[in-house]
Order: sequence, then C-alpha cells, then structure tokens
Amino acid sequence: MGTAKNNKPTESELEILGILWEKGSGTVRDVHEILEKSKDAGYTTTLKLMQIMHEKGLLKRDTSSKTHVYEAAISRESTQQQLLNKMIDTVFNGSASQLVLQALGNHRSSQEELDKIKQYLNEIEQQQKK
Repeated sequence: MGTAKNNKPTESELEILGILWEKGSGTVRDVHEILEKSKDAGYTTTLKLMQIMHEKGLLKRDTSSKTHVYEAAISRESTQQQLLNKMIDTVFNGSASQLVLQALGNHRSSQEELDKIKQYLNEIEQQQKK
C-alpha cells in the first residue's frame, strides 16, 4: 500500500474525498449517489476509483461487515496545504504574496472576510516582532 503523502489526489479523487470529509464515512453506494447528482458517473467507476484510492493510501476501508465502509485517510487541511504549496511553487514562482494578491484582486471579499484577513495579518506581524 502506498503512502498518501506521495500520492496527490486527482480531481475525481478530490470529489470523493470531499464527500467523505463531509459525511465522515460511507459505502461506495453512499458516495456514488452524491456524485451522481453533479456528474455522470457509473457505479463501477466509483467503486474502482475508491479501490484505487484505498491502495494509494487516500482512503481507509472497514471490511468487518458485508458492505465495505470507507473514510478519508488524509485530512482536508493537510490536502489543502499540499495542493496550495504545489500551486504557490508552480504557478506563483514560490511567492505566497502573489497568490494572495491575485486572489484578493479578482475575488470580491465580504467585510467579514476582510476583517479576518486583517486580523490574521496582524497576528503574523506580532509573531515576527518577537
């Protein structure tokens, strides 16, 4: 079995992970029924993809009952961080500030979001002064 750290999830795998992060766990049928609402996916395709994800270390599988129950083996936060780091390195030449400026320049933020961003920047500034 591979380690999840070496296996970046594909777009389809991220969709499945997103469902399992929300639900906590589920059978292939549970996941497939949710996927079916937004895309044309066959049950066997979902099954095969989840089996591959298990082999890659992205999913855990409980085989104690007749119906196998899956759950994410990697956290949403670590996956987001891994994908974000890759994007910063490849798209923004390693510059996190360029990513932030691009995101804020092309996305209308609510006042609440802006306040959170300001608070976070103030916290970073205070930590760097120590």
